[in-house]
Amino acid sequence: MRIAYLECFSGISGDMFLGALLDAGVPPEIFTTTVEALGVDARLEISRVDRSGISATKLDVIAAGEKELPREEFWEQQGKAGQSHSHSHTHEHSHAHSHDHGHEHSHGSQSHSHQHSQTPAEDHKRAHGESHTHAHPHRGLKEIREIINAAAISQSTKNRAIKIFEALGAAEAKVHNTDIEKIHFHEVGAIDAIVDIVCASVGAEALGVDEWICSPLNVGGGTVNCAHGTFPIPAPATLELLKNAPVYSGEIQKELVTPTGAAIVSVLASGFSQFPSMKTKKIAYGAGTRNFKNFPNVLRLVVGETAALQHESAFPIEEISVLEANVDDMTPQVFAYAMERALQEGALDAFGTAVQMKKNRPGMQLTVLCRPEDSQRLTKTILAETTTLGVRMRSETRAALARRHVNISTKWGEVRMKLANLNGSLSNYAPEYEDCRRIAAEKNIPLKAVMQEAIKVYLERSNG
Repeated sequence: MRIAYLECFSGISGDMFLGALLDAGVPPEIFTTTVEALGVDARLEISRVDRSGISATKLDVIAAGEKELPREEFWEQQGKAGQSHSHSHTHEHSHAHSHDHGHEHSHGSQSHSHQHSQTPAEDHKRAHGESHTHAHPHRGLKEIREIINAAAISQSTKNRAIKIFEALGAAEAKVHNTDIEKIHFHEVGAIDAIVDIVCASVGAEALGVDEWICSPLNVGGGTVNCAHGTFPIPAPATLELLKNAPVYSGEIQKELVTPTGAAIVSVLASGFSQFPSMKTKKIAYGAGTRNFKNFPNVLRLVVGETAALQHESAFPIEEISVLEANVDDMTPQVFAYAMERALQEGALDAFGTAVQMKKNRPGMQLTVLCRPEDSQRLTKTILAETTTLGVRMRSETRAALARRHVNISTKWGEVRMKLANLNGSLSNYAPEYEDCRRIAAEKNIPLKAVMQEAIKVYLERSNG
């Protein structure tokens, strides 16, 4: 199974994701062709940059001849310019699309005159001395769907791109307490947002992976200036998009996860986890514009293969050690404790089997499964915690499904769901017993109710 892992230790934005895709081997021509197919006034700039010692690919979307400012810088500039600005080029990307890893803006005071045209109506306004207040037109979800559906790209990439926009729209609608179809994407529907999202969909498909997995996301911290005022980071729409994802705030007090980045993750990622078990094939870096001191402002994309593709067998095969000991002079309480200690010490599994010992005495056989490198340590644990005088050791092979965990938020608390895959397809899923037991004890509710609720929430999320 070929997987892609997004390491968001410095957050994620649309341009960082596109840069990482390029760095991973997606041909630039795929993106330029996609931009041409969209028929919007945009072009791409691709460069190689250094971010705190890490070489990364930087992609900028030049919409209507301009790069976009980080939103706190943009609104600060707008405040200084005030109403006397002769050309208020208001991108209005304050919630759902901001690239707040930042695009460097070389326009200085912005006193220069822009000659590009957006629509005949705007040409008419300029000719009659009217203020050109919106270089990027406001668009509703209907107009955005029409632009995407008209593009000469595959239907699957169209569907994915529209789903990302709908995720953005749903988040904005909830924040503003309105219907998604009534949302005007003054903060989402600009040209560069359309390019980012559609290219993200096309590039994700071109990478050719079976599953996307995302790390916990560093959202940054502090506050950010938006069209509607000053908001805490993560901004409301961003947090809404990430409500089922593990997030944290690190040392950088800037907006690190943009709404566009959050929407891409919410649609692409099948789950969130620490670094998954895989054989690494490609390592790629997509750069944000800011160059933080001693902190690499990059998105790392790792492409690899899980065990299912590393062996010729239809099943992933691994070597394990089997440790066994027979006892007939130990109380059940001590036997149970010995099993618990083995599991705490890193055993893959531990179990007891009733056996008939010599002199017709009933006894128990303790069996511990472990990795070969852990066998000596666990042998010492068995000898210390039981009354046995010896431990049998042997090596075996086992077929083991690739597995990982995702976090599920139930109405009573968070539960880890263990997922197992066979040849790239989900084979088994089950809530972690210890998480469910803890919640059942804390909330004084039946254990089976907690487990059923976790499965229900997982299935709803997977089908949604």
